[in-house]
Amino acid sequence: MTIRVGNCSGYYGDRLSAMREMLEAPEPLDVLTGDYLAELTMLILGKDRMKDPSLGYAKTFVRQMTDCMTLAKERGVRIVANAGGLNPAGLAERLREIATEQGVDLAVAHVEGDDLRERAEELAQSSGHSGGVLTANAYLGAFGIASALKGGADVVVTGRVTDASVVMGPAIWAHGWGREDHDALAGALVAGHVIECGTQATGGNFSGFTDLDVTQPLGFPVAHIAADGSSVITKPARTGGAVTVDTVTAQLVYEIQGPTYLNPDVVAHLDTIELSSGQGPDGQDGVRIAGVRGSAPPATTKVCLNGLGGFRNSVELLLTGLDIDAKAAWVRRQVEAGLAQSPPDEVVWSLDRTDVVDPPSQAAATSILRCHVKSAEPDPVGRAFSDVAVQLALASYPGYTLTRPPAAATPFGVYRAGYVPQADVPHVVVHADGRREDVPPPAVTPLGSPAGGTSRLRGSGADSRRHAVQNRDLAPLGDGSAPLGDSATLRVPFGTLVHARSGDKGGDANIGVWVPAAHPQRERAVAWLLAELTPDRVRILLPEASELDVDVHPLPNLGGVNVVVHGLLGEGVASSTRLDPQAKALGEWLRARDVDIPAELLEETA
Repeated sequence: MTIRVGNCSGYYGDRLSAMREMLEAPEPLDVLTGDYLAELTMLILGKDRMKDPSLGYAKTFVRQMTDCMTLAKERGVRIVANAGGLNPAGLAERLREIATEQGVDLAVAHVEGDDLRERAEELAQSSGHSGGVLTANAYLGAFGIASALKGGADVVVTGRVTDASVVMGPAIWAHGWGREDHDALAGALVAGHVIECGTQATGGNFSGFTDLDVTQPLGFPVAHIAADGSSVITKPARTGGAVTVDTVTAQLVYEIQGPTYLNPDVVAHLDTIELSSGQGPDGQDGVRIAGVRGSAPPATTKVCLNGLGGFRNSVELLLTGLDIDAKAAWVRRQVEAGLAQSPPDEVVWSLDRTDVVDPPSQAAATSILRCHVKSAEPDPVGRAFSDVAVQLALASYPGYTLTRPPAAATPFGVYRAGYVPQADVPHVVVHADGRREDVPPPAVTPLGSPAGGTSRLRGSGADSRRHAVQNRDLAPLGDGSAPLGDSATLRVPFGTLVHARSGDKGGDANIGVWVPAAHPQRERAVAWLLAELTPDRVRILLPEASELDVDVHPLPNLGGVNVVVHGLLGEGVASSTRLDPQAKALGEWLRARDVDIPAELLEETA
C-alpha cells in the first residue's frame, strides 16, 4: 500500500494554476500539499499582520482554494498546507467562510503552537538578535497534521512546521507509524524534502535543463510513499520537465548542511539514501528512494526570529569604456565625502567588471558599481543619500549614469535562529469541530541538536562542527587538482563534468555538487570530485568566500558533496546586499570556473 502525496506550491508566489492542474491530472492523488513559507516569507507575513491583524497567512492559497475547493472535495483529495503562516486559525476560519458561500461540506482543521512571540525577548537575547523581534516561530513536526487527518479533516492548515512535515504527516496518518518508526519516518522526510519545493524536483533550477522537455510548463511532483518509508517520485503525464536521478539529487542536496538531516520527528541520514529508476503505481516513470536510515530526533527545535534591522538604500552606477578602476575610485571618494556630515551605519561598495576588450556594443563596454547603505534611522539613507548621488551627475567621471532614479529609504529585516527544547513548544491540533488536542513531544532525543533541517549548531552553545566533515585530509596537488592515475588533464569549466544546485540557509550559502548519474565512469569521477573539492579549493574557486568558514560534506552515495559557505549572506536574504542574496546562482558560478579535470573523465562527456 502506498499513499500518493502531491505538491502544488514550493513558495509564496508559486504558480497559481498548479492546484487545479494537480487535481485534474489523470493520475489520482490521496493528498495534495503546498509549502508557502520561508524565512523571508515569515517577515513578509509579519508586515502584513502589522497592517491588518486578521492577516498573516498566504493570500494566494486562499485564491487557490476558492477556485478548487469543490473540485478537491469531489475528487476526495485532502489538502495539507503550511499557508497559515502567522495566523493558521484565521486562515482556517476564512476557508470555512468560503466553503459556506460555495455550499461545500468541508472539514477544516488547523495546527498551532509554533508562535513564540511571548518569548521573543528571551529568544532574541540568546541568539544575539539586535533590535525588536517581529516574528518568532518554532518549527513543529508532522504528528499534529497526522492527528488532524485522523480526526476527519478534509483540509489541514498549519503555521511554521518544517517544510517536509506537510508530506510526512499524511504518510504517518496513512501507515499508522509511531514515534519510534525512525527508518520509515526518515524515508518520508526525504520524500518530503524532494517534493517540498515543487518543480525544483522536475527540472526547475536544474543545471542539466538542456536535456529536458522545457517546451511546456514543468509538472509538479508526486511522492508515492510505502509503509516502510520508501517512495517513488513521479509527476503527472504530459507535463514538462522530467523526474530523473539527477533532478531528484538536485533537490536532495538543496539547502542542507550535511549528511545528518535534522527534523523535530526524526534524524534522516542522507548518506544512506539509495536512488534508482522506478515506476509509480499508476505506471509513471520516476525515481525510487530506498534504504534511508533514521534515528531519534533532537531535543531542541529551531525558532525562526525575524526583526526589523533598520533602513537601507542603494544606487547603481554605470562605468563605461576605459579607466574603470579610476572612475570607480573617484566617485567612491565623492560619495563618501558627501555622506560625511550624516554618515550611514554601513556603506558597502561592489564593482562588477563586466566590460570586455574592444567592446562590440556599449553594454559590453560597461561595468556596474553599486553602493548600498544601511542605518538604524531612515534619514541618513534617505534623501541625504539620494541627493549626494544626484548632485554628482555633472561633476564626476565621464559617462556618469545612474540606472534608476534614487529612491526613498526602505526598511529591511534580519534573520536569526534560536533554539528551544521541543518539550517547551506547544503543539496543538484544533479539529474541525473545535476540539483541541495536544500533541506530545518525542520522548527520545539523544542528539541535543536543533531540528528544522540543519545540522549546523549555530548559537546553541554546542560544538558548531559536531556534524561537519571536512576534506582537509584529501590534500590537493599544486593548484588544487587531485590526481587520477597518470591521466592528463584538460582545463575546462567545472560544469563540463558536474551538476550543482545552491541556495540559502539563513546567512549561510549551500552548494550541492555531484557527478551526473549517467556518467560512464561515475565511480572514478566521484572519487576525483571528493578529492578535488576541499574547503581550501572552494575558497580559491569562489574568491568571495576566501575569508569565510567553509565545510565540505562528502555524499558519495549521491555522487557528490555538499558545500556550506558560512556567513556569505550576512544576516539573511532580507538584509543581504549581494547581487544574488539567496545564493540561487552560486552553484552556476562554481560550474563556470575553469578547473583541471582528468581527460579520461571527459572523453565520453558531451
